[in-house]
Amino acid sequence: MARTDLWESDTALEDSDIGAGFGLRELLGLRGGTGGLFLLILELTIVLYMLRNLSASPAWAVLLALLLQAIAGALVLVVAADPLPWPVTAFVVAAGPAATVLTVVTLDKDQAGHMVWTTFATSYVMAVLALRGRMAAAWLGVVAVVAVDAATGIRIGATDGAISAALVPLGTVTAISVFVVIMRPTQRLLRILREEATIRATAEATMAAADSERIRQLSRLDRVARPILERIADGAELSPAEREECRLLEAELRDGLRAPQLMTDELGGAARGARSRGVEVVLLDDGGFAGAPKWVRQRVIDAATRELDAANAGSVTVRVLPVGRRVLATVLANAPDHDQRTEIDTDGNVSVST
Repeated sequence: MARTDLWESDTALEDSDIGAGFGLRELLGLRGGTGGLFLLILELTIVLYMLRNLSASPAWAVLLALLLQAIAGALVLVVAADPLPWPVTAFVVAAGPAATVLTVVTLDKDQAGHMVWTTFATSYVMAVLALRGRMAAAWLGVVAVVAVDAATGIRIGATDGAISAALVPLGTVTAISVFVVIMRPTQRLLRILREEATIRATAEATMAAADSERIRQLSRLDRVARPILERIADGAELSPAEREECRLLEAELRDGLRAPQLMTDELGGAARGARSRGVEVVLLDDGGFAGAPKWVRQRVIDAATRELDAANAGSVTVRVLPVGRRVLATVLANAPDHDQRTEIDTDGNVSVST
């Protein structure tokens, strides 16, 4: 029971490593131009070996077997998912013994040596299948091919030919299986290194974004607050107009902290104008703009700007909702004579209710 659990854990870890993008296909560079060259070589090898059967088997059977092997060879390399999906795996596994049956069914004792040609082609396809994370399936295909060769050898009385044919896939897939097992620790190590690099890059990007935002906020603070702060530092007595300017400035700075995505020049100006008319303005940003198209964000800002420009009393609350909500943002205007609620959804549709 302990061995079974250990094997299942190891298999799951292997699949996790492959799923994380470090299958042997990636490790060996079997993608892009290199992958295309490898596919071409594999297909040419299959064709050359399979055509050797024309001297001993019917042409239709050889060509059909060649087609099966060529398709299997293409699928085992072209399909991107690792490990290889089960439907594709099933076809690749079945193609080998099916092609073998087609090319050996008409052989006699004098033609026993021709059994090796199809097994050569099959051995390469099964070896790549093992590289794609389906080692057990590859061995199932090998066993099926060996069984077909053994049955043929018994039928025609050529045991030596059957043994020779069986040794080809056994030797090839054994070598590849050992290689896969040896490379597993390297795969795990590369996965760990990539995860660490991703975490480090994410942390650096976060720090850079935070630093950029801090610089932007400091620059804005320096631009809008420095003059009045210098007057206060000089000990000058502020006039009523300057005190009002301080009140508006404090509200703008608070907006920049609570709703940075809403603080455009147009919306900031509309909010300042509304506050100067005695309107209570609240701007809130809960992160819903993340991932929203630019034109949808602009529609929210336009709707909020219109409400702020039209308000002369009461309050206006503009809120960007959290990510995942159907409604992206709301603009609630409370006036002495009426209340109005404007909603903008993630598709940019605007609805107004009173």
